[in-house]
Amino acid sequence: MTQQGVRRPADRVSALTPDAASRRTGSGLDERVEERTAKEREEEKRASGGPADPEAARRRAERREQRVTAGVTELEQRLADLLRGGLASAEQEGYALWDETAARMVDAQAPGLAAKTRELGAIPASGPGWPARLLEECALLHLLAQGWLRRDRLPDALAATVRSRIGLPASADGPPLRDRWLVLAQYDTADPKLTVRRIWLHGTDSGRTRLLLSYGAAGRAPELSLPVGHTLEADLTVFPGAGQLRAALGEGYAPPAPATTRPEGLSTAQAMARYGDALREDPWLDTVPVTLEGVVPVPDERPGTWQLADAEGDSKTDPAADAALPLTPAFLARPGLWRLIALSGGTPLTVFGELGHRGFTPLTAWPAHPGAPVTLH
Repeated sequence: MTQQGVRRPADRVSALTPDAASRRTGSGLDERVEERTAKEREEEKRASGGPADPEAARRRAERREQRVTAGVTELEQRLADLLRGGLASAEQEGYALWDETAARMVDAQAPGLAAKTRELGAIPASGPGWPARLLEECALLHLLAQGWLRRDRLPDALAATVRSRIGLPASADGPPLRDRWLVLAQYDTADPKLTVRRIWLHGTDSGRTRLLLSYGAAGRAPELSLPVGHTLEADLTVFPGAGQLRAALGEGYAPPAPATTRPEGLSTAQAMARYGDALREDPWLDTVPVTLEGVVPVPDERPGTWQLADAEGDSKTDPAADAALPLTPAFLARPGLWRLIALSGGTPLTVFGELGHRGFTPLTAWPAHPGAPVTLH
């Protein structure tokens, strides 16, 4: 597959950093988020001081939904005004326009909408082709807003996904799944205030892939840490939502131990089909976890770019055999690329990573011969 082969309706620019002015305006929004969160915590604290009052909880939920609906309606109007006036106005207005809109979404208690709105402000400075990218992102935001306004007509799972994307809190529910979970990957992302650890697990019996999230204050590593390539026997409970992979770690039955197996993988064509299926359930999804089997890193047509291609396959009898997954620009800039190339040496590998609209980001690789996994992040 070419570099354009893995796409979703929008090419996100969340990795772009706003200019100094936008960072200054963003700090005010962060303070409003913290103030709103502090108020909510105080309300919960007062509510928890006595016996649970279902009626009071219902009224609080109704009031929040009313605020979210008011915020969504305002956002829809602002998107309509943008399209009516022309996308060029977004470049003239600069980041302040979107920062103000995001602040309104914070007031509406819709932090998910606030984050997505802030991303729009960076698009006009993202280089050639920005109007198309801005239009695509506005369309996704419009889709989310309409999903909220029509949530009562959606299937329960999709409605839960919309609530999650809006930013409403949710708890893991449903029966716990006990399995021997193989730790596929673990990596941290950090900003000035928070460190987020993502841990991908694969059930060796169920075949399910699940994501654990752990948080730490700025400059501190999260408490939860699981060694890649080990398995642990434990219960996991998923969060509600269509295609939701995030789970909460429950009771453990045995400490992590080195694994003797590796996950079964897919071809590149099968991986692309899985990504398409996932987008059908959650149109706002950025990436899906995928294990590729029998792939080799090969240079792409453009200088400095690489892709993972199936080691076997006859393009004459199977057109999908020509498919390949481009590696994301972020991964190409990391040392993990050269570890991946050295580990392969032209031989097929099993590689786990995240597949999205920018391409494939390898996180862990297993050599063709028996051996320990190699982390690539």
